[in-house]
Amino acid sequence: MLDIRFIRDNADLVQENARRKNYEVNIAQLLELDSQRRELSQKVDEMRERRNANAASMKGGRPEQSAIDEGKQIKVELSEQEGYLTSLEAEILSLQKKVPNMAAADVPVGASEDENIVSKVVGEPTTFSFEPRNHNDISLQRQWLDKERAAKVAGSRFAYLKGDLVKLQFAIIQFVIDSLSDETVLANIAADAGLDVSLKPFTPVLPPLMIRTELYDAMDRLEPRDDRYKLEDDDLWLQGSAEHVMGSMHANEILSEADLPIRYLGYATSFRREAGTYGKDMEGILRMHQFDKLEMESFTVAENGLNEHLLFVAIQEYLLASLGVPYRVIQKCTADIGKPNARGIDMEAWLPGQNQYRETHTADYMTDYQARRLQTRVRREDGNVELIHTNDATAFALGRAMIAIIENNQNEDGTVRVPEVLRGYIGNKEVL
Repeated sequence: MLDIRFIRDNADLVQENARRKNYEVNIAQLLELDSQRRELSQKVDEMRERRNANAASMKGGRPEQSAIDEGKQIKVELSEQEGYLTSLEAEILSLQKKVPNMAAADVPVGASEDENIVSKVVGEPTTFSFEPRNHNDISLQRQWLDKERAAKVAGSRFAYLKGDLVKLQFAIIQFVIDSLSDETVLANIAADAGLDVSLKPFTPVLPPLMIRTELYDAMDRLEPRDDRYKLEDDDLWLQGSAEHVMGSMHANEILSEADLPIRYLGYATSFRREAGTYGKDMEGILRMHQFDKLEMESFTVAENGLNEHLLFVAIQEYLLASLGVPYRVIQKCTADIGKPNARGIDMEAWLPGQNQYRETHTADYMTDYQARRLQTRVRREDGNVELIHTNDATAFALGRAMIAIIENNQNEDGTVRVPEVLRGYIGNKEVL
C-alpha cells in the first residue's frame, strides 16, 4: 500500500501511474475523504480532551449535576463521532488498498503484455534430426505421468508423477538448494552481473501451505480470489506460491539492520484454480491446479532493494543456463507488472514440443508496498525505524523446469539426457 502522504503530495502522478497499470482508482475521491478524516480526527481529539477535563473536574468531592450532565453529553457525542471516524477510516483504507504501487522509472509504458520488451535472448532454439515431441507424449510413453487416474481421484488438472520424473524433480531441488546456499556461487553470479551486493546465502525453508485472510490480503496476493482455494470452515487459504507465506512471516516485526538481507529459499506445493483457462494447456503438466515451486524471498533496506531484485534476476539466468536451456528475458510493461510491483522481469524458456517460448520464471520488486500493511520494519544503525523492501522471484517452478529439460534434451527413442549439473543428484545417470 502507498503512503497516504505520498499520495497527497503526488496526486496527479499516482493517478497517472494507476491508469498506466490499468487500475481504476479515484485519487481525488480518496484525498477528499482523507481531508474529512483529518478534520474529524481533530474534532474527536478535542472531544476526548473535553471528556478528560470533565472527568478531572469531578474528582475530589461531590460533582455538580451540570458536570455530570455535561459528561454524559460528551460521551454520547464522542461515541457518535468515533463511529463516524471508524467508518470513514475503513472507507479510506478500502480505496487506498486499490491504489497500485508506483512503477519504477525504467518500466516500459504499455497497455497490455503484448507491449512487454524482450531485453535479452540466450541460446538458439534447440534443433533435432527428428520431429521433436512434447513432454506429455514422452512422459506417457515412459510412464512418468498419469493424469487419467489423478482425474479419477481429484479431478482435472491434477497428475501423478512417477519414476524418473520424480527423481528428476528432487535432483533439481537439491541442485538449487546447494547453489543458493553457497557463497562462492552467489559471488560468481553477482560478479558476472556487475552487482555490488551482499553474498549472504539463502536459508532453505519449508513453509506452511496455508495462510490467514488478513495476511494474504496484506501481501496483496489474495486477489483474484476466484483463482484461490479457500478452506470452507476456516479463515485459511491454500497458498498460491511460497512467497505468499514467506513474505508475510515477519509481519509486525522490527528487524535489525545487521541481520539484513534476510534471504529465504522456500519449497512448497502450491495451489491455483487457474480460473478462466478452461480448455487451455490441458496436455501434460504445464498448467496445473497443484504444482511444486522453489521461490526466493528477501528483506532488505530501501537503498539495496533494486540491486537485490537484479541479483534475483541474475540467479534465475544462472539456473536456466546451468540446465542448458535456451531462454529469453522479458521486461514487463506497466500494465503487466502487477499491482504491488514496482518492477517485474519474466524468463521464458524455449519448448521445442510447442515450438515457442513459455514463461518459467518471474522476479518481482515491491519496494515498501507490502511492508506498509504487514508492518515489517527495520531498525537502522542510527536508531531510526523504517519499512523494509521486499523481493520475490521464482527459482524453479518444478513442472515447467522438467518440461524444458524433457523437450530440449529428448532423444528420438523417447529417452531424455540429464543436464550435467543434475547428474550427481540422480545417481550419475546421463539418460532417463
